[in-house]
Amino acid sequence: MEEILLGNEAIARGALEAGINFASTYPGTPSTEIGMTLAKFAKDYGFYFEISSNEKVALEAAAAASLCGLRSLVSMKQYGLNVALDSLVPLMYVGVKGGMVIVVADDPQGWSSTQGEEDSRYLAKLAHIPLLEPSSPQECKDFTKKAFEISEKLGIPILIRITTRVAHQGGIVKLGKIEKRGVVAKFEKDLKRFNLLPPRTVPKHRELHKKLEEFKELAKDLNKTFNENDSKFCIITVGSAFNYVMDALEDLNLKVPVLKLCSSFPLNEDLIKKFTNGREKVLIVEELDGFLEDEVRKVIKGLEIHGKDLIPFAGELREEHVIKALEKLTGKKFKIDMCLHKEKVESLSIPERTPMLCPGCPHRATFFAAKRAAGKDTIFIGDIGCLLLAMPKPVETNDLFFCMGASMGLAHGLKKVTNQKVIAFIGDSTFFHAGIPGLINIVFNKSNPLVIVLDNRITAMTGHQPHPGTGKTALGEETKALDIEEIAKACGFENVKTIDPYNLEEMEETIKKFLNSGKPSLIVARRACRLMFLREARKKGIKLPKFEIDEEKCNKCGICVKEFGCPAIKFENGRYFIDETLCNGCGVCTKVCPVGAIRLKR
Repeated sequence: MEEILLGNEAIARGALEAGINFASTYPGTPSTEIGMTLAKFAKDYGFYFEISSNEKVALEAAAAASLCGLRSLVSMKQYGLNVALDSLVPLMYVGVKGGMVIVVADDPQGWSSTQGEEDSRYLAKLAHIPLLEPSSPQECKDFTKKAFEISEKLGIPILIRITTRVAHQGGIVKLGKIEKRGVVAKFEKDLKRFNLLPPRTVPKHRELHKKLEEFKELAKDLNKTFNENDSKFCIITVGSAFNYVMDALEDLNLKVPVLKLCSSFPLNEDLIKKFTNGREKVLIVEELDGFLEDEVRKVIKGLEIHGKDLIPFAGELREEHVIKALEKLTGKKFKIDMCLHKEKVESLSIPERTPMLCPGCPHRATFFAAKRAAGKDTIFIGDIGCLLLAMPKPVETNDLFFCMGASMGLAHGLKKVTNQKVIAFIGDSTFFHAGIPGLINIVFNKSNPLVIVLDNRITAMTGHQPHPGTGKTALGEETKALDIEEIAKACGFENVKTIDPYNLEEMEETIKKFLNSGKPSLIVARRACRLMFLREARKKGIKLPKFEIDEEKCNKCGICVKEFGCPAIKFENGRYFIDETLCNGCGVCTKVCPVGAIRLKR
């Protein structure tokens, strides 16, 4: 039986066929569909699934299941691996009992990763965790099943590293059988194994290196060669880059030998030496940094080695990058002049399209009120999630951001070294993920920024997953909903209030009051994600109100477009109007207009 699956869905399928007992995740694009696919089948196939409060907790929960002899999988995006690293490193020394697979999705080009690009292979080397790098949905499924087998043989977790185009690539996948497996186990104490204190630390480290050597043998059948001949020029590639290599060779009509590795770490040195023996020149094609290139250079000597001198190290890899490299190394010219083509494209006057908040998004109302109440001289610190979209024009209410939860620490530090007013914005899911320690630090170290939690009742940016404040688990089961306001009070915040962000007047007044109070203050801006509301409204047959601009009243001040920035309000041919196809009926614009020109459409 065959089915068309995304790479992420194929990984989930591989876990199902491998007999998974336990799965955990924290949603983060481009990895989100792995967890959401597993959530659909958890009850039917008798395994446990959860969305954890963050990636570190997800890893620890899955590790505990594995130490009880169960097969577990944990998935996350590349920055999530940073969060989980603190527990991953000692886990490699402790090892596992049941097979454990960790999936990390890197995001070249930063399509959904606003902090920048990151190559997780360096973390794999740091943590001494073997990794597998599939290039297609079929390999995603097959590599996942193989990873569970290798994990149990070696007694350590295995990392599967994918990139955006593998995660979201669709392809035909041959399916295997799935058998139901329960979640009943027993933890057995073993101090000899779990004790990492000196003098056990060094022997454990040595043992881990031996397992890395064993991995090379266990995974050797996943490496493949193509176009094998006695050419003096060859290509070594891995993961998603393999697809671009094969497309480029086909378009150039070249039969260059290709070694497709299943892993960049640990590198199979014997295979590399055998493949390059008798050759004179090699091109190493990989996405993001020259990690594989650096490893290969340690192994082979006397060859002309090319890699990041011809293949870009930043941005998403494309076929034209490989074509240009092959043109230089082989002298074979493509039917299209790539340099001329690039010049033509770059000469086109294509306006930049910046991401923006959805029409009706409650965050836009909060940002508008904050800028009005606090003034432009106030420092606005952002965090991860939909609220990042406040950075571009015209909203411009996000001066700085780092990573999940960092708004708390940054705001505190700025208050300690400046006399400026500071507002820290953080989303509800991010608050539970990494925001609470920062709250405690603000109180403990006598700081007083204003914290505004943008509570849209869901983890919105990754596709509407639940979090500890929603009252629902990932399986839709009722659970206790944690109250952000009560948590803030328990952490020592003196001024705490929950406000509907659509109530601009109350929001502005409260921001002014709290910002000037000199005390740790927190506002919960609570209203459901507008997209989530719209879906529920459609199901219930609720009709949304429509609004229009009275052109006779409109004084063309432009506040609705230039400051509020709702994409449903437009200015064309000298007139302002509301695009009904985009308007989500929130009505906040009626409160924004200073002359009352925006009204309910009769």
